[in-house]
Amino acid sequence: MGPDALIREYLLLGLRFDRIEQGYVDAYTGDPALQRLVENEPPPDPAALARRANQLMAALPGGLEASRAEYLRVHLRALACAGRKFAGEQVGFVDEVRDYFDVDIAKGDPDRYRQAHARLEEALGGTGPLAERMIAHRRAEEIPPERLEAAIHAFSSALRDRVRVHFPLPEAETITYEVVTDKPWSGFNYYRGDYRSTVAVNADLKQQMSNLPRLVAHESYPGHHTEHCRKEAGLVAELGQVEQTIFLVNTPQCLMAEGLADLALYAVVGSGWGGWAAEIYADLGLRFDGDRAEAISEAAAELADVRQDAALMLHDEHRDADEVTAYLQRWLLISEDRARQSMRFLSSPLWRAYTSTYVEGYRLLRGWLDAAPPSMTRTERFARLLDEPLTPSALRAQRAG
Repeated sequence: MGPDALIREYLLLGLRFDRIEQGYVDAYTGDPALQRLVENEPPPDPAALARRANQLMAALPGGLEASRAEYLRVHLRALACAGRKFAGEQVGFVDEVRDYFDVDIAKGDPDRYRQAHARLEEALGGTGPLAERMIAHRRAEEIPPERLEAAIHAFSSALRDRVRVHFPLPEAETITYEVVTDKPWSGFNYYRGDYRSTVAVNADLKQQMSNLPRLVAHESYPGHHTEHCRKEAGLVAELGQVEQTIFLVNTPQCLMAEGLADLALYAVVGSGWGGWAAEIYADLGLRFDGDRAEAISEAAAELADVRQDAALMLHDEHRDADEVTAYLQRWLLISEDRARQSMRFLSSPLWRAYTSTYVEGYRLLRGWLDAAPPSMTRTERFARLLDEPLTPSALRAQRAG
C-alpha cells in the first residue's frame, strides 16, 4: 500500500468512528467526497474497525518518512483501542489512557496537594475553613453574565494582537463566539476549516475573572484556533500532509493540543498576566486584583492531578461515585455542585479518559517548553507545537536526547 492510499484509508477509518459515536471526529477539513462515501455506507462494525486499524499499522511505514509513519502509528493504536472498546471489550483504564494518548499515568501525591493548600492559605488570607474561603473567592470573581460576552471579546482582541506578532495567521482567519449552557465543559473550539472557528463558552459554570484570560487563550489565541490555522496553512496547504485534515477525539493529537492550549497564556503573556488582565478588566469597568489572582492560580495549579486521580478512582479502582465526588471537593476546594459537574465529564463514556490530556499534556509540554536551548525563546519553541505534527513519544525522546 502506497503512502497516498494508506493516508486515505486512515481518514476513512477516522470518519467511520464518527458513525459509531457522533463527535469522535472533532474536526475534518479534508476531501468532502470521503465524508459522503462514509455517510452512504452501512453502519460500521467496531470490531472490524479495530482490525482495520491494526492492518494499517502493519502496513507502515508504507513509503512515508519516519516522523509521519510514527504519527500514524500512535493514532492507529488509539483507534484500535477505541474499536475494541466500542465492540464491548473490557480495557483497563490505565491501558486505555496509554493506548489513546501515548502516556502512562499514576495517582498524584497527597503531600503535594497539602503543600498547595498551604500556599493557598497564604495567598487567600483571612480566617475560617480553606474550602469556604476558596469558594467565596471564586464567587467574588464571577463575571456578571451581562458582561461576559464583552469580556470574552476584549481578551480575544488583546491576545490576537499579540499572537499575530509572533505567529502570523492567514488574513482570512476569524472566530465566532457563542455563550451556551448545559454542557459538561467550560469552553469548546469547533474548527470549521478555512481558518474559521466557533468558540462556545459555558455560562453554567459562572466564568471567573482569573480563568477567562486562560480560557480565551486556550480556545483561541494562541491555543486551539491558532494551532488549527497554522497546521492547515503549513502542514496541509504547503506540505500536503492530508492526515492533518482530521482531528480525532481520544488520540495523542488531543493530548498535544490540550497541553499546548493550557500553555497558551504562559507562552504569549507569561508571568505578570494578572496585571495585564487587570488593565483589560479596568477598561470594562471591572475591578480585578491581578497579582493576588496570579498567586492563587499558581498555587491551585499544583492540584491539577486531582481530577486524574478521580478518574483512576472511578474507573480503575471502581470507587463509589459519592466517594469520588467527596475527594474532588476535599482537594480541589470546590462546592458539591461543581464537583458533580466534573463527575459528568469523568463519567461520560466518550470523555472519561480525556482528563489525562490536560494533566499529562500540560506536564509533558511544560517540561519540554522550559527545556528550550539558550538560543531559543519560550515563544519560539512554542511555535514548534503550533506548526509540527509532534507526538508525546517524540517529545519524550527529544528530552531524553
